[in-house]
Amino acid sequence: MRPWRCVCDFPPKRKFGKPVDTQTRHALKQDRFITATTSGLDWVGQNRAYVIRFTIGVVVALVVIIGGIFLYEQRSSAADQLLGQGLTIYETPIASPEQPATPGETSYPTAKDRAKAAYPIFTQAASQYSWLHAGHMARYFAGLTAQDMGNTSEAEADLNDVARSGGSNLSATAKVALANLYAQTGRTSQAVEEYRDIIAHPSTTVPKASAQLMLAQLYETTQPEEARRLYAQIKDQDKDSEAAQIATQKLSGAK
Repeated sequence: MRPWRCVCDFPPKRKFGKPVDTQTRHALKQDRFITATTSGLDWVGQNRAYVIRFTIGVVVALVVIIGGIFLYEQRSSAADQLLGQGLTIYETPIASPEQPATPGETSYPTAKDRAKAAYPIFTQAASQYSWLHAGHMARYFAGLTAQDMGNTSEAEADLNDVARSGGSNLSATAKVALANLYAQTGRTSQAVEEYRDIIAHPSTTVPKASAQLMLAQLYETTQPEEARRLYAQIKDQDKDSEAAQIATQKLSGAK
């Protein structure tokens, strides 16, 4: 017979440790931080050459970026100033017997003389700052002043350069000047080609209707029927526009 055992005799209770207090937790966190920091410093020490090269690379990159921005701003300001000098001359009034120059005011006897004074400045700005917008603008005005001086080949080269490489707005303006040059030198077919290109690719500076008007005007003496067709087309495109009103007047005068 088995000895009797009290059912109340439970196994001894498991003893749990005391909860970790706040000070102890903080100490543990500090230990982990110190361990991580020490490991990081050890890695830096072992890879010192790499860290130095990386730091130098970052510093050099920042210097290059900051220097590039400073250089760009400096060159851009210089280009704007040089272009401004040329424009100041180009906008100087032409003296005439009917309207003589005001005493003390700068003027030029002819447009050709004025162009001769402005052309070197525009050419300099265009050559030195060809990669800036001011340089493209200077090249355009170099073409105009070359034309004023009677240097057709130089004017054509400058305007053609801007027409093919400038932004859409400046390019369209250069194409108009190029078309006018072609028309003045008897190359009507080339002028028509430029106007048609502008019509196919209108811009803010030269809208489609404006290019159509210029082409129609070119056709008035050579192809009057084609001129009337263009005027009628412009009139029907937007009857309230200024271009439509000009086209209407042209059609009325042609009757």
